[in-house]
Amino acid sequence: MKIFSAAQIKNGDLFTIKNESIASLHLMEKAAMACTDFIHHKYLKTQNILIFCGNGNNGGDGLAMARLLYQKGFDVDVFIDKSKKGFSKDAEINYHRLKEFLGIRILDFTDFNESFINEDSIIIDALFGTGLNRKIEGEVAEIILKLNPIHVHKIAIDIPSGVLADGNIPENAVVFKADETLSLQFCKQSFLHPEISEYCGKIHILEIGISKKYIENTETPHYIIDEEVIRKIYKKRKDISHKGNYGKTCIIAGSFGKIGAAVLATKSALFSGSGLTYILAPKCGYEILQTTCPEAMYLYGGEDFVKIFTVENDFTYGIGPGLGTDYETEEKLMHFLKNYNEPLVLDADALNLISKNSENLKLIPKNSIITPHPKEFSRLFGEAKDSFERLELAKSKAKELNIYIVLKDHHTQIITPEGNVFYNITGNSGLAKGGSGDVLLGIITSFLAQGYSPENAAIFGVWLHGKAADFTAEKHSKEAMLASDVIQHIGEVFKYLQK
Repeated sequence: MKIFSAAQIKNGDLFTIKNESIASLHLMEKAAMACTDFIHHKYLKTQNILIFCGNGNNGGDGLAMARLLYQKGFDVDVFIDKSKKGFSKDAEINYHRLKEFLGIRILDFTDFNESFINEDSIIIDALFGTGLNRKIEGEVAEIILKLNPIHVHKIAIDIPSGVLADGNIPENAVVFKADETLSLQFCKQSFLHPEISEYCGKIHILEIGISKKYIENTETPHYIIDEEVIRKIYKKRKDISHKGNYGKTCIIAGSFGKIGAAVLATKSALFSGSGLTYILAPKCGYEILQTTCPEAMYLYGGEDFVKIFTVENDFTYGIGPGLGTDYETEEKLMHFLKNYNEPLVLDADALNLISKNSENLKLIPKNSIITPHPKEFSRLFGEAKDSFERLELAKSKAKELNIYIVLKDHHTQIITPEGNVFYNITGNSGLAKGGSGDVLLGIITSFLAQGYSPENAAIFGVWLHGKAADFTAEKHSKEAMLASDVIQHIGEVFKYLQK
């Protein structure tokens, strides 16, 4: 799914109006109908609805919704800023249409108080849309500050007022905090960043009829990983094949006290379809690994820490989980990277060792995949003030080093050397536990070994990891699920894809 900027979304509206023979007023009506239908099917008619409308087209959506919801039997009150004269053209028409319905009260922001609210009330934010590019001030800011503390269900139309579609919220800005956001046609990029997602609640993308031709022909560097993308990437296992068809995965991981990380990475590689799987680890973990991962072949890497890195050009390496930061491990890893030129996957302590010297970054083989969480990223490339700045820095470094960066976050981003960004929307907070990253490394390395391109291995791996976690949470809960449970649900995801 493509993610468009605020300017592209506006151009999509204009293109649709011009080329699809749809009047702008009719497009506004379609948006209002989509939102009304959503509310009508989800909520009881006994609930009273308070709609707060701005003077622009987002307010016009709200004014049209008020009429449509009233016609479906809801009790509706509308609040506007009467001190501001003039609506946008289409909002003005909907305002006059609304005045014909005597059962709907049209009130000023200053008239609002909590006597309008009962426990079944729904507050709808139709104050500002994606065109906002500044802080909200004045009467609108005051009404948002009044609404946010009220404990009733809140719905934002298209975007919570105060949120910017393409970037972070300005410092000390006033922002409407929604329980649900009914986003019209497109998901906004900012929704996928942790600083913004708390204001959006649950996001629903509603189809309003923007030109399919415009969507298909308009280029963007930003995408959401959806099932359509995954089904194109996924290579169903052939009936006539053998283990040699599915690559040789070699996990280099573990140190004294951290053999569990090596187990998780190895098991996830096995469960992800690796043809032959090796685990290069210290001898202190030998019995544990041979017992827990009997399908994998053990390679001696040292006694308590990995000090021997075997170079085999037909291996695909995943390096880092539980590796530790022993000086000799660091020395041997850098020597290995100097002598290995194929794409590999680096995570955890491998990244921490590389981050000790900025010159080490140049040793990462081209087209490799690194999977840092935010702190590991900052050790590698420097601090960023927020996730938006971090993403821009990641784009710059992916291009400079010709690597793929899997930037783990609330919605993990895969950044390509070409500057494309793929946001993942599978997964849940149950993954916020030690071991989750080890599982991800094993999956991605296995896919890379099986012949997926680095880009597709990263995209598919991140999506599958999150999807397995969603199945896991359904069974165990987010609180009780473990990284090892996620591995056990990988097979369910493959079965799901084969339906």
